[in-house]
Amino acid sequence: MIFMSGFTATIKPTIKFILLAFACALLFSPNRVVAQKQKISVPLAPPALVRTTTRNETRRLGYGGTLTLIAAPEGSITIEGWSRSEVEVRAEIQMRADTEADLDRLAAVNGFLLDEDLNHLRVLTTGTHDRAFVKAHAKNFPRKLLGLPWKIDYRIRVPMSVDLDINAGRGPISLKSVEGNVRVSSPQSETSLEFAGGTVSTTIAAGRVTLKVLGRSWHGVGADIKVAAGDIVLELPAGFSGDLDADILRSGEIEVAYEGLEAREKPGITKQHIKGRLGSGGAFLKLTVGDGRIYIKKQESKQ
Repeated sequence: MIFMSGFTATIKPTIKFILLAFACALLFSPNRVVAQKQKISVPLAPPALVRTTTRNETRRLGYGGTLTLIAAPEGSITIEGWSRSEVEVRAEIQMRADTEADLDRLAAVNGFLLDEDLNHLRVLTTGTHDRAFVKAHAKNFPRKLLGLPWKIDYRIRVPMSVDLDINAGRGPISLKSVEGNVRVSSPQSETSLEFAGGTVSTTIAAGRVTLKVLGRSWHGVGADIKVAAGDIVLELPAGFSGDLDADILRSGEIEVAYEGLEAREKPGITKQHIKGRLGSGGAFLKLTVGDGRIYIKKQESKQ
């Protein structure tokens, strides 16, 4: 069932995520050609009014369940594991418009739905970015409101053993204290990941991903981190054991400030490619950047 005041719908991931996949494929192509023309535009004054509302929802979700988040085009995402068999969703929704009447119209559209299935909870953002949703659920919605800025900041707590499927917009992402199958995608983000294990796949078109490994070995299959344009920072504890592949596909370099990294196979360790082993080896950590840098360093000791 789907729960939201005044709405009953089944929402599919919007076309932005198809475009994200296409953008990442284009950015990672070795034959990419960039041709942009500078356009002169006059900045418009921001809408005069700002309305911020907070919505809280709690649903049961057993250990080993799955949380899917289709986030807003703009906004932050913070997800943290806790000891309860439930999901707590706290959303701060901010909208801008020139009149209170326009804010009321936007509030009827911009929000989220909860879709519950057997041990699977979906948090599905609705809003003016989804023209099909607006057409179906907000008759005679003013076209002038479709382009107004809005965002949702999500703070979510989940069982510590859970699978996550995060389709994010533009904004910071923070995930920690969770172990499971984790997939994250975003067109632009400063992403912070703190994990001890699991199967992690992260694709960011532009920005930075920091992966902090919490144990001296990775529990699970491994991590595969891709950034088309930007940086990856890998922070490892002292005495870590695992296998590491790192690649710069076009421009940039790899900086290693961690002792004990040795070549595992050709090409070994270079400024643009690493096939290495740390300690006695183990799960694979794979880091790929199109244009940018990869930093491999030791975690700072706690004071």
